[in-house]
Amino acid sequence: MSEESKAPKAYSRFVARFPELGEAWDRVREVERQGPADEKALRLMKLAIAVGAMRQGAVTSATRKALDAGATEEEILQVVAVAASTLGFPSAVAVHTWIEPVLIDRMLV
Repeated sequence: MSEESKAPKAYSRFVARFPELGEAWDRVREVERQGPADEKALRLMKLAIAVGAMRQGAVTSATRKALDAGATEEEILQVVAVAASTLGFPSAVAVHTWIEPVLIDRMLV
């Protein structure tokens, strides 16, 4: 995990309090990587899932991690565009407002 997307303090405190859950989560993450998709593709998939679930924290985290994995601004925004027909225009705009600050922070916008 890069310095830019290191685990939030709340996550670190949670795992410190519940180490077995942290270990189980690590095992789940290992299984995610067993298929043919590379890290960037996995991160874009996770972003798409977060977008579809309308989870703001997951969307911003997945955006940072996708960028860390080499995704471009255009690839990130394509996820939003593809999701728009399923989520609807207002939800797609909301998701864009969650992603845009991450892109601005990375000076991509």
